[in-house]
Amino acid sequence: MTHGSLADYTLPAPGVRADDPSGGGDGAPRRVALLGSTGSIGTQGLDVIEQDPERFRAVALAGGSNTALLAEQAVRHGVEAVGSATAGAEELRAAIAAAAARLGRPAPAAELFTGPEAATRIAAWTGADTVLNGITSSIGLRPTLAALEAGHRLALANKESLIVGGALVKASAAPGQLVPVDSEHSALAQSLRGGTADEVARLVLTASGGPFRGCTREQLRAVTPAQALAHPTWDMGRVVTTNSASLVNKALEVIEAHLLFDVALDRIDVVVHPQSVVHSMVEFTDGSTLAQASPPDMRLPIALGLGWPRRVPGAVGGCDWTRAATWTFEPLDEEVFPAVRLAKEAAAASPTHMAVFNAANEEAVDAFHEGCLSFDGILETVRAVLGDYAPERVLDAAGHGHAPGDLSVDAVLAVEGWARAAARGRWARA
Repeated sequence: MTHGSLADYTLPAPGVRADDPSGGGDGAPRRVALLGSTGSIGTQGLDVIEQDPERFRAVALAGGSNTALLAEQAVRHGVEAVGSATAGAEELRAAIAAAAARLGRPAPAAELFTGPEAATRIAAWTGADTVLNGITSSIGLRPTLAALEAGHRLALANKESLIVGGALVKASAAPGQLVPVDSEHSALAQSLRGGTADEVARLVLTASGGPFRGCTREQLRAVTPAQALAHPTWDMGRVVTTNSASLVNKALEVIEAHLLFDVALDRIDVVVHPQSVVHSMVEFTDGSTLAQASPPDMRLPIALGLGWPRRVPGAVGGCDWTRAATWTFEPLDEEVFPAVRLAKEAAAASPTHMAVFNAANEEAVDAFHEGCLSFDGILETVRAVLGDYAPERVLDAAGHGHAPGDLSVDAVLAVEGWARAAARGRWARA
């Protein structure tokens, strides 16, 4: 049985024993490797670990361009392995020594990994048993597969690796090995425990609506990068925040839910919930709907991802039920924000169409922030590149077969490369 089934998350049917896949039965802390440790998810993951040293220990870190912060994290947590995609070994070693002197702590005698494969090597590193993948974008695909193939539990915040990797990731994951960290999918995983797989009718993902909720299509054309980055609820990086403004992030999350829980796309809905307190819901066949609610704080799904299936006491403060509050829900305006519909169409088209969707979007987001593209031009670019994509032509030209059984990491990356070039070509010609 491979990953990607409701049975991984729902209660067992009557008479079926539910094995506890938590590991660590000897009471030892889980040994965690954090990928993207200097980013938003990584820094919050280290907060969670630091608050509960009896449950978790950070033993390995992989970071990007912020070498000084990566070195400081390595010293603070006394890790055993450090990886950097941008710094060489000597530069990384010197940064760790400088951080140790600055903090007045000993420099850890950590194994160092550098270069483009650093995160992948950290993901597969045998000294960890749990990997938190907080990398942004599809460069997280190889580390995701490496962690799964090494047998580690994978707390996955890097949705893009599942979305573009699709069948590759599902085939690599054992039941219970892959745990979602996105707040929406964590909420679904929690709510699914209220029933059995055959009792699930629909999944309902909530969306804040972003900073442009209620805008018209004409108004979106004049949006500036600064406005797109002013998210009303969450504090995230540039790509994810822009994707949240365009609702592309929600579109990716719909596909992620489809792949994680093996629920048909027509049984996954999106509802706008501006307060971002109800993170997602599961509707069951008897008409009941179970929802997970908590303040919008990513430390909760991170803690649950690291500790799954057990909760981590005190991960965040709960809702304040002594104060009056109003939660509202409204339908998604798919005419103004067509990203969800477009992603569903892409996911249904072929195993590689979502790789095209994601790559074209990432290129378009960069172009928008560089002043080369209007905000509404992001999805116009994605739609156009998807319309030009012919899997058999692109894959054959790259030397890969286009049958579903021929899918490989190299084939996915070849498709992404084609999509990025096609996207860049559109505004280069303009």
